[in-house]
Amino acid sequence: MKTIAIIDDDEYIGDMLEELLRKENYEVLRAYSGTEALLLLSQHRPDLVLLDLMLPGLSGEEVLTKIKDIPVIVISAKPDVEDKVKLLLGGAADYLTKPFDTKELLARIIVQLRNYKANDRRIITAGDLEIDTLSQQLSVEGVPVHLTKTEYAIIKLLIMNPSQVISKSAILDRISLDTPDCMESSLKVHMSNLRKKLRSVSDKEYIEVIWGIGYKLNEV
Repeated sequence: MKTIAIIDDDEYIGDMLEELLRKENYEVLRAYSGTEALLLLSQHRPDLVLLDLMLPGLSGEEVLTKIKDIPVIVISAKPDVEDKVKLLLGGAADYLTKPFDTKELLARIIVQLRNYKANDRRIITAGDLEIDTLSQQLSVEGVPVHLTKTEYAIIKLLIMNPSQVISKSAILDRISLDTPDCMESSLKVHMSNLRKKLRSVSDKEYIEVIWGIGYKLNEV
């Protein structure tokens, strides 16, 4: 049975979501503030998080940066497109604006859980690229490519999010557990070396630079 954490200080909405999710046979965890959310996540590992932004204590944006390797659907009353873009680039898996249709929410939850399960496979592929998460080996068109630990962490993140532009800050944050020595000043060097290694096997440009924002995996 999958477990979903609801992080929302609005008890009415939280109760409604909990009732809805339990009817769909999900286990439910609750937190009512940003600080309580971090405590909850330090003690449990849910399969998905529903995160409100307007939280007492730590904001939802701050909580989002602390969540690693768990899909997060942001549920917020903020309708601004710039807010959505910033959160999606910052690591949110999806964004739903209040008020929302419960059927749509359940569908988005199913999609995120399905995607995360697929990303959790030992062998992950994207076009000509394939990584073995057990041996931490990358192959390009079937040819093994030797990578440093940091380069592997970067390409794994990009392959697991093939259609997503990932900001530089989000890359640094999401690979920090694997490569804490990678800083903003060195990320460009690691990325340049990684792109050269990929081009040494194929003349295709697998990683696209989105100037002023970050990087994304090219559809090749």
